[in-house]
Amino acid sequence: MTHTAQAVQVASRRSLVFGGGGALALLIAVLACIGAWHLSQGTSGTGGGDLLAVLTGGGTEDARNVLLGSRLPRLAAGVAVGVALGVAGVLMQTLARNPLASPDTLGVTAGSYLAVTAVAAFGIAVPLWASGLLAFGGGLAAAGIVLGLAGGAGTSSTRLVLAGSALALAFQALTSTLLILFQEETKGLLAWGSGSLSQLNLDAALRALPAIVVALLLAMLLAQRLDVFRLGDDLARSLGVPPGSTRPFGILLAVALSAVAVTLAGPIGFVGLCAPVLARLLARWVPAFEKHALRLPAAGVIGAILVLGADAVLRAILGAAGAVSVPTGVATTLLGAIVLVTLARGLRGGATLPPRVRAAARSSRRFWVTLAVLGAALVGVLLLGALAGNTWLRTGDLALWVQGSAPPPIALALDERLPRAIAAVLAGAALALAGGITQSVSRNPLADPGLLGITGGAGLGAVLAVTTGLTGTVGITAAATVGSLLAFALVYGLSWRGGLSADRLVLIGIGVSAGATALTTFFLLRSDPWNTPAIYTWLSGTTYGRSFGQVLPVLIVLLIALPLVLGARREVDLIALDEDTPRALGVHLERTRLGLLALAAVLAAASVTAVGVVGFVGLLAPHAARALVGARTARFLPTAAVLGAVLVGVADAIGRTVIAPAQLPAGLMVALIGAPYFVWLLWRTRDA
Repeated sequence: MTHTAQAVQVASRRSLVFGGGGALALLIAVLACIGAWHLSQGTSGTGGGDLLAVLTGGGTEDARNVLLGSRLPRLAAGVAVGVALGVAGVLMQTLARNPLASPDTLGVTAGSYLAVTAVAAFGIAVPLWASGLLAFGGGLAAAGIVLGLAGGAGTSSTRLVLAGSALALAFQALTSTLLILFQEETKGLLAWGSGSLSQLNLDAALRALPAIVVALLLAMLLAQRLDVFRLGDDLARSLGVPPGSTRPFGILLAVALSAVAVTLAGPIGFVGLCAPVLARLLARWVPAFEKHALRLPAAGVIGAILVLGADAVLRAILGAAGAVSVPTGVATTLLGAIVLVTLARGLRGGATLPPRVRAAARSSRRFWVTLAVLGAALVGVLLLGALAGNTWLRTGDLALWVQGSAPPPIALALDERLPRAIAAVLAGAALALAGGITQSVSRNPLADPGLLGITGGAGLGAVLAVTTGLTGTVGITAAATVGSLLAFALVYGLSWRGGLSADRLVLIGIGVSAGATALTTFFLLRSDPWNTPAIYTWLSGTTYGRSFGQVLPVLIVLLIALPLVLGARREVDLIALDEDTPRALGVHLERTRLGLLALAAVLAAASVTAVGVVGFVGLLAPHAARALVGARTARFLPTAAVLGAVLVGVADAIGRTVIAPAQLPAGLMVALIGAPYFVWLLWRTRDA
């Protein structure tokens, strides 16, 4: 019986291996079919038959030039990038024991992109292999920071994604700043930054091939260790797999693969998340894919299918000529957003209570003193916004302008500066108020309108308005409001599964925000070039060209929203506690929560119409307010609004003066200020 059982076990194991090998061969066949389709697409009149003739030794010289100079390089880049990111994603998810770990969620691609951009900005000429090392260093630093902030391997999905999103936003702000300051030196990196398969020839792909093959072989050597490693550190150690050496080595391989992909084609979004997830899902029907010896190559092939498939579908829909302006990364990011939302919906449980940042009780006197000091600071910020610029003015000039007797140059400067300063402070107040409401109602101290998709939806609505010709204030305001409300409704509806889980709410919000960003980029690149400056106004978070007509909607929304939320301060305080207390005290929990989040969405939309998409204000200001005046809604929300106004006002003034006559968008300045605070906040709550 023992021999029979052993024989059955061996036969079963062989059938699994065969099934896995057959499934892998089928995936490769699918990749070959998509590759053939991909080769047949292009802007020239050369068709698949012409290319087949070249491949079989015939064909015309023109067809040969098209194949070797355009089609094959693009195909090779897509396969190389897809394999590299797919394998990197499997390594990261296994080593972090987190199904949402990937080069994107760990900030690796953003770190690599920043490193490459910094070298180009400062005019340092380096060969391709050195660029790869720089991208590797930037990605490795990002992964280390994110894992450290999130609490290491085994941390919750929410904290990991939040840490990676925060660091990615900070790196993207730094990258955007370099792209603005060094436009000539970084020419061409802007489009490349969205992920493009465009190649001049086969050289880059051929140079990347050995690095990918070596990294894949080394990963395959780790396959058995990875099978044991996912069982937990203690069990792995007892079975002879040392986590202390396995994890760093595997992370190094994953970062190296990600760096090669970024160097070759720029940041291709979310492939490193989608490919491992699909490989894991296939394991339900192909049990052999549970083993890393087959999951690693399977994820690599699936990654290549995703990249080439997204590129081919994009060109099939838009036409080869129309798809030239749309990077492949836009399509893969949209796909990745759908996968992230699907995974987040799978999280079990109802309402949860994430780690809090505790706020000590503060006296009423402290509140009023703090509010008075911040009010004086706000007046100073408005004064700074009026006087600061390419040419500094004096308070006497402002007095003359108020009296209507200022000289034309001074009057012209103040007519341009004052609407900008007022737009900045009002938008900052609206974002801070929206962030405070969102954090209290979702009971998540790391949430803000941007992380919940509200800001991204508003930005997408504004961009659609501009691209369809609705350039007036009313049209843009209405479109941004509708966009934010639709995004909010989508996030809230998808998050509801027998209760509102804070983890689901944030993760789905991030997914919806990523999808909105991808769509925004798509419409931006497909729009009339004459509309591009107006669209960038919204996306960069700038106050440039603001008018008093664009400030008025924000003021009206604030004047309505602040009394409403203060009137509901008891309900907000109760909802911030838990699920049961408000119900026990007669609060209609879901109806109240829905109304408050809708109010936050309207506030975020109003801010977008004034200053575009600005992040971190809704996170930073409420936390600072709680630290100053305590956590009672009646105190911290007004304080947060004034703090947000001061923050965006100062960021706008600095952006207009630090490199005058050139300007840095206020949104970038806020990100550079707010990202370190978010990093500190994550560090402070890492053990909670």
